[in-house]
Amino acid sequence: MGIRIYRPTTNGRRNASVNDYSELTTDKPQKSLCVRIKKSGGRNNHGKTTCRFRGGGARKIYRIIDFKRNKDGVAATVETIEYDPNRNCFISLVRYDDDEKRYILAPQGLTVGQKIQSGTDLEPQVGNAMPLSSIPVGMEIHNIEMTAGQGGKLVRGAGLSAKLMAREGNWATVILPSGEMRMLRSECRATIGSLSNPEYQNIKIGKAGRKRHMGIRPHVRGKAMNPVAHPMGGGEGRANGGRHPCSPTGVLAKGGKTRNPRKLSSKRIIRRRKGRKK
Repeated sequence: MGIRIYRPTTNGRRNASVNDYSELTTDKPQKSLCVRIKKSGGRNNHGKTTCRFRGGGARKIYRIIDFKRNKDGVAATVETIEYDPNRNCFISLVRYDDDEKRYILAPQGLTVGQKIQSGTDLEPQVGNAMPLSSIPVGMEIHNIEMTAGQGGKLVRGAGLSAKLMAREGNWATVILPSGEMRMLRSECRATIGSLSNPEYQNIKIGKAGRKRHMGIRPHVRGKAMNPVAHPMGGGEGRANGGRHPCSPTGVLAKGGKTRNPRKLSSKRIIRRRKGRKK
């Protein structure tokens, strides 16, 4: 896998790069596992904008991904490695021995024709899904469940992996890519290996048009608006806001805690994620 740089025929091309997609084996998705998703443009069911600067973009077909990996005791063969427009890592189409097909997140090193499985007493090879109680300590894992049977919620981005550090009783300690160390129930499942497409972080967008293709519209600063449009707008000259950063409705935008302290997900954190380096 690598990054492709075009000849700089325009300013946008000069500063842009794309993935060469050399790992992909097909460009046609499995129709039975695809559904059409309707664009909302950042609006809710009343037509009110709840998420600003969204709209437009290329049409996408959603691929139904098996995040649960709960088909135990049946081996599956990897048939393809494909591109998914809804995420930054690649996906794989697997066919189980009973002829059922499912999409999974493709880890690095997964090849067409390889056999993978889900269950408890398995060999810890790339692509196998197991409970944390069955995974050897020190292994790289991804697609980790926070509640058993719920499906993978953690570590699903391109090139990411977490590390299983320890087990004690019914709890396992995992270090996430953000640096956060947290405890999870040992019966929660995870998949062995790190996710594909690690070069994604080195791709340069290059021009505004590519962001529009993604469905992201131009982001306007509040301080650049008029006072009637934003609390931070207006002022003589280039005023620097005059108050703490906030939303158009006056809700503070920085420094507030967003996690619910009463939920179990916050109580099981041993070490908080790394802060931004200054």
